[in-house]
Amino acid sequence: MSEPEPATQADSDTDEADESTETTPVANGSQSVIRALENAGVETVFGVQGGAIMPVYDALYDSSIHHITMAHEQGAAHAADAYGVVKGTPGVCFATSGPGATNLVTGIADANMDSDAMLALTGQVPSGMVGSDAFQETDTTGVTMPITKHNYFAGDADTVGDTVGEAFALAGTGRPGPTLVDLPKDITMGDTSREPGPAKTPDTHVHHVEADTEDVEAAARAIERAEKPLLLFGGGVIKADATDVARGFAIDNGIPVVETMPAIGTMPDDHELCLEWAGMHGTGYANMAVTHTDLLIAVGCRFDDRLTGGVDSFAPEAEVVHVDIDPAEISKNVYADYPLVGDAGTVLDQLTEEMDRAPDAREWREQCTTWKTEYPMDYAAPDDEPLKPQFVVEALDEATSDRAIVTTGVGQHQMWAAQYWRFKHPRTWVSSHGLGTMGYGLPAAIGARLAADDDQEVVCIDGDGSFLMTLQELSVAVRENLDITVAVLNNEYIGMVRQWQDAFFEGRRMAAGYDWCPEFDKLAEAFGARGWAVEDYDEVADAIEEALAYDGPSVIDFHIDPAANVYPMVPSGGANGKFALSEEQL
Repeated sequence: MSEPEPATQADSDTDEADESTETTPVANGSQSVIRALENAGVETVFGVQGGAIMPVYDALYDSSIHHITMAHEQGAAHAADAYGVVKGTPGVCFATSGPGATNLVTGIADANMDSDAMLALTGQVPSGMVGSDAFQETDTTGVTMPITKHNYFAGDADTVGDTVGEAFALAGTGRPGPTLVDLPKDITMGDTSREPGPAKTPDTHVHHVEADTEDVEAAARAIERAEKPLLLFGGGVIKADATDVARGFAIDNGIPVVETMPAIGTMPDDHELCLEWAGMHGTGYANMAVTHTDLLIAVGCRFDDRLTGGVDSFAPEAEVVHVDIDPAEISKNVYADYPLVGDAGTVLDQLTEEMDRAPDAREWREQCTTWKTEYPMDYAAPDDEPLKPQFVVEALDEATSDRAIVTTGVGQHQMWAAQYWRFKHPRTWVSSHGLGTMGYGLPAAIGARLAADDDQEVVCIDGDGSFLMTLQELSVAVRENLDITVAVLNNEYIGMVRQWQDAFFEGRRMAAGYDWCPEFDKLAEAFGARGWAVEDYDEVADAIEEALAYDGPSVIDFHIDPAANVYPMVPSGGANGKFALSEEQL
């Protein structure tokens, strides 16, 4: 037997390097939690410290994971949500027990409604005190069960890391959604040397990737024979990273495209086949196409009421092909003649492989183009009237790149942003859709900024009402020196409420307006950001240029026409094809 070779200096250096890169062994539950996040590739988390979650934060001290301390736990949830939307992986937020956990609820519910992948980790009182009404105790798993994809109560220091890894994986697998792990303090402080494994879904979790072959065949035949086919892209297309496949399917088959609001950016707004988004405040030409199509091919869409209006009058002449990864969505709101359960991109590839020819839809495409001419998205902007919000949105769009990310709150400003910004890429529109959460815009901009590429601008288009709900997060943007631009479309109203009161409540404006409103430019300066106030058209371009050029957070307070309304508009429960272009038509 030969003697081993003596160690060289190079070998010694390598050994030292290996030792220096080794991770510290797990010694307690908290370290196992953080190790699980590291194993999952988590780079950034958002949260607020507190007593019951403190052991986890102590373990985070030695981690390379970047923690962003938010001003409020709701902001942490929204920031994590938006981070995940832009990044394409689950965002992560932390909160302590009791009020910390309950402050996350709005953000968790928002992510649940929009099928956004997010993991929430909450502190909890020690296991032995659960149920005793201890200080800052809340039944967090009970509270959040209806608004999470799944939640967990950690019961063992040895397994808590694997539980966190599983929750992370589950959030982003199949139909995405928020998950939560409640972490009792005795579990996170408990001793363990067990290293958590890689993040993976439970063995019992199954989701369909490919649709049934016979169903695909039937749907393909229906598409081939359609005379007025219409693709309806939902947010599931983006979540499945199927944008390129979806665009290719539309272009190769010459089928016009309508989007839902969460799907904005799946088809470039300037593409000849794109009719933009449909629904309550969608374009007239999108709603006309939905009304007259004879075959609606919906992909990753849940047919919510703001899209459909009255279900009985939605796409009344159409058979429906419905592609969705969640079988629970099939025929839930709109009956599917051709149900295809599976991954959006995979099923579209199956349809492409099965189809022998594209549908003969030349006349239909011409009709859709005619509707674009008949119902243009234009507006009047007389010099002698107050600043129009549509003009501001278009000016911001013109001043930024095609890859700029837009976040919003909820209300009139959200609709104007969706209507008048020209989106060309997925994951550049970040908003609250299903839950309609005012205040989403600013914390979402923080999350988006941290997830975005360095050369992508991040613009938050907000309303004065939405901005007032979460403006404390400006402190975070300043502390972290985040380059975001906030454009407040300030009409001193909760504008959508005022619009509905004028249209449907005989103009009885109750609790819709502000008798006094802060000067948001000065408020921004007090936080340490830059601020501008703009009232005239000739001030808009210069303020936007200066705000975008400033390397840090900036706020432009645009004083817009308080009488401006959002049109087109389909009254709640109405028929999409009977949209109103003015209040007189409602």
